[in-house]
Amino acid sequence: MNSRERMALAMHLQQPDRVPVMCQLALGHFFLNTDFAPHEIWFDSEAFAEALVALQRRYRFDGILVNLPGRPPDLLDAVARVERTPDGEQLTWRNGEVTFCPWDDNPYHALANGDPAPRADFATIDPDNLDALDTLTGYTWGVYHVPSLTGRSDRGPLREIPPYFLRALDLVRRKADADVPIHGEVFSPFTHFLELFGYESALFNMLDDTGKTHALLDRLTESSIAWAVAQARHGVDAVLISSAFAGGPFLSRGMYQEFVVPYERRVTDAIKSAGVPAYTHTCGRIGDRLDLMLETGTDGIDTMDPPPLGNTELADAKAQIGGRVFLKGNMDSVVLLRAKTAEEVIAHAVGRIEIGMPGGGYILSTACSVAPRVEPWKLELLVPLAEEIGRY
Repeated sequence: MNSRERMALAMHLQQPDRVPVMCQLALGHFFLNTDFAPHEIWFDSEAFAEALVALQRRYRFDGILVNLPGRPPDLLDAVARVERTPDGEQLTWRNGEVTFCPWDDNPYHALANGDPAPRADFATIDPDNLDALDTLTGYTWGVYHVPSLTGRSDRGPLREIPPYFLRALDLVRRKADADVPIHGEVFSPFTHFLELFGYESALFNMLDDTGKTHALLDRLTESSIAWAVAQARHGVDAVLISSAFAGGPFLSRGMYQEFVVPYERRVTDAIKSAGVPAYTHTCGRIGDRLDLMLETGTDGIDTMDPPPLGNTELADAKAQIGGRVFLKGNMDSVVLLRAKTAEEVIAHAVGRIEIGMPGGGYILSTACSVAPRVEPWKLELLVPLAEEIGRY
């Protein structure tokens, strides 16, 4: 059985030949463990695709998650200079703006005078005219790590997807083995909302003006749907909805039901109508809202952080929602980071396999992204272990 068949069966709650293995990797892990510089992985889709495929082959994962949109092929031509520092790379663009790429973390963007790229102003923003955000410095598809290059009209919450957004998917498909499934990723409407205003400001504004918050979430849902459906129609095997900050203690159950469920339901319905599965990535404490996550119509739950980072015990999740959605994750990312021996890694992974695999519908994975400084040898243990004890 090949990886595409194995993953498809698990995601449809059936039993493949063995438990599939597919971890999401932090961008810093690519920076530290491939031959490319951080700015190349972040800004050059060719390098990003090479890095994705190289680590998938090294770890023998049963799938690849493409979690960045494609970049314009000429984007790095706008860089005036790249300086290496002890902490990372500093890119100075021809327009004077600066992007700093840490050696082991996501880049961040600043104006020519060094000030952080500004967030949107909740008080003055018009939910019916978000297209005006194409002038907001650094804001491209809900991410503030790219320059506001003169003449570009593809910033802000898009309804139409620029063709280059699909470059990374095309390049990965071209480079990867044919039997390896490729998953796309889209920010949830709530994640877009947090990114647009900054997390602290967004949460306060959500409480101060719920009506305007709902109007903004309604508009941002259109952008999430546009990018998700574009990927589904472009041939991905599944779409991950990244709803990272919708768990506790960011949101209560009541807030989750009000500000997350109805909008993610629209995104999930659109993805499934396009013919591919949708699954949800939410970090932190989700043990108290697994039932609400099912109300979004998702086909699977990703992460399931165990204590102390979260509050999800795999056995409890399996009993509560197993058989209705597939489950992916629950390996403690901190345990994996701190482990000193192969025996420690194997013992932890064995526990996840023994609980998750009965009846099918389980994918072995770290709960959240593999931390940047997790040594590759630890990840190389997982597929051989699944082949040894994870067979049905």
